[in-house]
Amino acid sequence: MADVVVGKDKCGEQRLVSLPLSRIRVIMKSSPEVSSINQEALVLTAKATELFVQYLASYSYRHGSGREKKALTYSDLANTAEESETFQFLADILPKKILASKYLKMLKEEKREDEEEENDNDDQNDDDEAES
Repeated sequence: MADVVVGKDKCGEQRLVSLPLSRIRVIMKSSPEVSSINQEALVLTAKATELFVQYLASYSYRHGSGREKKALTYSDLANTAEESETFQFLADILPKKILASKYLKMLKEEKREDEEEENDNDDQNDDDEAES
């Protein structure tokens, strides 16, 4: 394995990864297909996760409002997930924040549209039955 050092643990020893391996092991074992986890696979998964999070954060910072504010915000991450094809799979995990009033308004509109569709379908079915 590579001799790359990322940080130090509580005892001052050097570590290859920053994320807690025990937590990653728990997440990996939560999958029903996984019965045992090789230590090397665990470390590689941790390292890949760190690199992915680092890339997501730097991409969001560069393409968001972070450069102006010198900070990375949730909205930067949500915009990246929505607008970047690479990160599109995160759109459900990182949704854009909306006000509760806007959400309630959206729900009312969807309900109204569903009712209109049902009424149109009922009218069409009534017409079909009348023709028979």
